[in-house]
Order: sequence, then structure tokens, then C-alpha cells
Amino acid sequence: MTLQELREKRKAKVTAMRALLDAAAEGDRDLTAEEQSSYAAMEADVDSLTGKIERLEALEEHESREAELDRVQPAAAAGRRQIVGDGRVPTEFANFGEFVNAVRFNQNDQRLASLYAEMETSDGASGGFAVPTQFLGGLRQVDPTAAVVRPRANVIPAGSPPDTAVTMPALDQTSAENMYGGVEVSWIGEGATKPETDARLREVWLKPHEVAAHIVVTDKLLRNWQAANALLEQLLRGAITAAEDKAFLQGDGVAKPLGVVNAAALKAINRATANSVTFADLVKMDDELIGSAMSPVWVASKRLKSVLRQMEDTQGHLIWQGNAVPGEPETLLGYPIQFVERGPAKGAKGDLLLCDFGHYLIKDGSGPFVAASEHVHFKQNKTVIKAFWNVDGQPWLNAPVQGEDGQTYSPFVGLDVPA
Repeated sequence: MTLQELREKRKAKVTAMRALLDAAAEGDRDLTAEEQSSYAAMEADVDSLTGKIERLEALEEHESREAELDRVQPAAAAGRRQIVGDGRVPTEFANFGEFVNAVRFNQNDQRLASLYAEMETSDGASGGFAVPTQFLGGLRQVDPTAAVVRPRANVIPAGSPPDTAVTMPALDQTSAENMYGGVEVSWIGEGATKPETDARLREVWLKPHEVAAHIVVTDKLLRNWQAANALLEQLLRGAITAAEDKAFLQGDGVAKPLGVVNAAALKAINRATANSVTFADLVKMDDELIGSAMSPVWVASKRLKSVLRQMEDTQGHLIWQGNAVPGEPETLLGYPIQFVERGPAKGAKGDLLLCDFGHYLIKDGSGPFVAASEHVHFKQNKTVIKAFWNVDGQPWLNAPVQGEDGQTYSPFVGLDVPA
């Protein structure tokens, strides 16, 4: 029975009780025994109905408060309603720090309503909030000195749906064919038969994989989102850049990108001396680089810097010194060089690479997303911030290319261990 029905039933009982008393008053008499019994029964019914009504009214009050808590509010950081100069509630976050603050402390913020995303991960269902468009540039912003591969690679945008696999057509330029995918060119004499020739095509399959980064910050810092903004953006941008770059360089292709070091397209050159690099190694690597490479770059283990600084050519001359002019790139045999900690260790296969990453494909998927949890470090008043996104990558080639001289070349050349 609804609250309204209970109220109407109680009202009818009270009306009936009033009628008995009015009838006795008009006859200038007291209630008869039968009327007294009926009046007492109706009075007990009224008391019972009143108790039920009060309990339902209290329940409705609790439900109303719960609904108010669940209702999306145009609030902002630290639970305070933010008002712009003209009195309107803002529709966008002031900066990335305020966005993360809302994810942690006020998920009812109306600005988050359209950003929530439920997705499947390897450890079960989880959800997060998509980073607003205006902050994507800051998180994805990379430069050649921070990341080696992405700024130079062929990047395919997420598209819609963003995480589905895509296939890219490519010529089969392996040594079994030729540089032109099997197309053969012949000089034909007068009246001679024209040869048949077909291009051999293959497909490059890319499926964005999920990758996550975690950082721990104090609740006190996170509440001060104006101060936290630069730190959070810098930390997450650095984490995204490092994770991607390492995978693009040496990922094994299992639930992650296939890095150039482990790709079949890499032309591996055996070094002359174990755990070192010689001038002859550099010359040989340059020889194996495909002639059409437009913007090759050396990628070297940071531990090789001292080796290169002491390297001499056949005449005993130092072949390289780091450029002392700030902001200008260091070069080696005319190509820029990047020293990284994300590649293979000194002496291992791929500790020195010469690559044209324009032949490397990156497929972006959905994200980045951000989620926050207070539970892991609840007693320490700290929050775990998780950023996760989807990406895949692999070389456009599936093997070194056969040149017109019959030799094989590649846009990805790496120094290997001695033969």
C-alpha cells in the first residue's frame, strides 16, 4: 500500500470516528456500548496507520537524500561549486590537475558525465574517465629528444571504433620478390611478346593493446589541483612516452607492439668486438641502410657514449665528439644520434640501431583514460592515479628489401653480437 493510500485510509477512519461523536452529541447522549467498541477499534486502526505512515515518510526522506547524493552536480575541486565571472558554472576543466581532482574527489561533477568509459582489461572489467580533448595534446606531446620513435613514425589515428584491428596494404618487398613487390621491367624488341607481371601485396595487421601507468600522489597535493597540474601532466606524459618508446624499440609483439629489435625487418650486423663498437661496425651499418631512407637516426645505448667518444678511424683520428652547442643535435656519420636507456643494454643485439622510422607504423586506439583509487594507500592519505590507453606498432616491412643490385637492405639496421 502506498503512502497516499495509507493517508486516505486513515482520513476515512478519523471521519467515521467524528461521525459517531457527532451523532451522540446531537442526541444529547453518550456513546452506546456498541459505538464505544467501534470507536475504540477505529482509534486503534488510526494509531496503526499513523505508525506505518511515519515509517514510510522517514524512508522516503532517506531515499530522497540518497538520490540527491547520486545526482550529478555542477561542482568542482574539493567539493566547492566553481562559478565563473558571469555567474555561470564552467563547462570545461581549467586544467589537467582539476580534471584529475574531480576523478578522485567528485565523480558527480557534470563535466565528467560524458567522459566515463567502461572497458575490458586483462584483470577484469574496469572503467575510467577519458582525458578531455583539450588536454590530449599535453599528454601526447612528444619531441625527438624525449621520444625516439613516435615523432618520426607513420602514426594512424584512432578512428571509430578506435580499438578494432586494422590492416594496411604493403608491397611484398622481401628477397623472394624485389623492391617493387615482384613487378618486373623488361625491354621488349619489335614484335616480341610482352611479359606478364603482377605486384605482390601483403597486409600489415595492427590491433591496439591496452597499457597502463600508475603514480601515487598525496591527497593534500591532489586537492590543490592548481599546484598539482604541472606535476601530474609531466609525470603521466613521461610515463606514456617511456612505455611506448620501449615497446616500439624492443617489444616482442605479444600483447604489445613489435619493436624493431625483434622484427624480421631488422638487418642485423655482427659486431667485430664483443661488448663494444668499432668504426668498421658503423661503416657496415651505413652500407646496409636502404638507399631510399629519408631521415635515418642512430639510436644508441647510453653506455655507448663513452665508446663513441674514444673511437678512432683507420687513420687514428677521433671520429666523433658530442656537439657542445646547446640545442643542436649530435650526429654520427652525418645522421642524428639519440642516446636512450630504453633500448637493449650495451653489448646486446640492438644496442646500436640505424633506423628510418618513417617505415614504422603506429596505430593509436582509445584513450588515454584516467582512474583514481583511495583504497590502496587509504591510511597514508594517498591516491593511486592510473592512466591507461591503447596502442600498437610494428615495422611496415616484414623482411629486409632486395635492392636492384641483388643485395638486401633495410630501413632498420642493428648491431648484433659477434658471429
